[in-house]
Amino acid sequence: MSEVGSFEFKIEPLLEAAREATGLDDFGDPRFREGLAVLCEMLDSTAGLDERGRRSNWKRLLRLLATRLRVEAAFTAHPEIHERKILRPMFLSGLPRTGTSATFNLLGMDPAARPLLLWEGTFPEPLEGLEEGAEDPRHTAMKATFAKMRERNPDFTRIHFADADTPEECVIPMAITFENVHQGVEVLMEPYASFFRNRDLKPQYLYYRDLLKMVDWQRPGDRWLLKSPAHLWAMDAIVETFPDCCIVLTHRDPVEAIASYCSMMETLLQTQGCSPQVGLGETVLDFCATSLERGYAVRDRSDPLRFIDIRFADFVSDSMGVMRKIYDHFELPLESAAEEAMGAHLTANPRGKHGTHEYDLERYGLSEARVRDRLAWYIDRFDLA
Repeated sequence: MSEVGSFEFKIEPLLEAAREATGLDDFGDPRFREGLAVLCEMLDSTAGLDERGRRSNWKRLLRLLATRLRVEAAFTAHPEIHERKILRPMFLSGLPRTGTSATFNLLGMDPAARPLLLWEGTFPEPLEGLEEGAEDPRHTAMKATFAKMRERNPDFTRIHFADADTPEECVIPMAITFENVHQGVEVLMEPYASFFRNRDLKPQYLYYRDLLKMVDWQRPGDRWLLKSPAHLWAMDAIVETFPDCCIVLTHRDPVEAIASYCSMMETLLQTQGCSPQVGLGETVLDFCATSLERGYAVRDRSDPLRFIDIRFADFVSDSMGVMRKIYDHFELPLESAAEEAMGAHLTANPRGKHGTHEYDLERYGLSEARVRDRLAWYIDRFDLA
């Protein structure tokens, strides 16, 4: 494989390194090259990466490209994957830091639910030659890696706890399209920010449906449970691609949500070796506000029975009551085994289990009045003040 020392964000060397690493050469639909080119431009300039950041992001792109090659090889070797059906999936979305993860994790306790786990979102392709029932070595390695990461970066663990087996966001496998939000910081920096906002996201969700079929082909489940705040940008693509889907939208006072998300993005920027981004607060606020505007434009012209709204305050005060409300709305059976598992999860995972996350709007050049003014329609609609 070509020498990594230069860490140049150039498409052809990256593609060639992925080919050499895997022995494969079919990347599938070349559409991904457009996003990869813009992402490389951003990483080479706006991100202001230090040497550690250049190294880690170069390797990240190489890993994503290698995964894409293996995914395409699996589709070729197992065309029956495309014949699978993803029936009535449940999507969770909402502004970041509004309780999507907590709601997602609790819903995932239902034995009938099939949440996407972090390790399988990272490695959606089958490991050829793995004996039936054998532990996937990629799973084992990822558990060890995340244990070390939590030790090295306890600050991020307090913001968002993650492990190989935790239910995780759809953006993880969608990253191999090179036109999604990736880790969240990419869409806050130009030119990738504008590229993402102006991109037709329907092809990305069609590809994602195929990725879900691939995971389902390996480890099937009754009802897929999926989550990402980024889905707000693509509600139209979701309802077209998954016409029988159920969508849960979470809501929280945006003053708290925006402040928390700014802190999370600041931590991620540091973790990725990026330089501090001037105007981070305003950028985050506009990104979040625009995602809400786009999402609710679609929601308001769609079948209202497809959606349900959940306030974070209600989830905190009566989590099981919120679960029953969701199941009743979508006419899903809430079996006693599911209720018991959810109750046990709530007991074992009290709020703040992994530490308290402190944040301050003023640190990011924002005020409470500024956030409330930008999102007044949202606050009024869901009584979030």
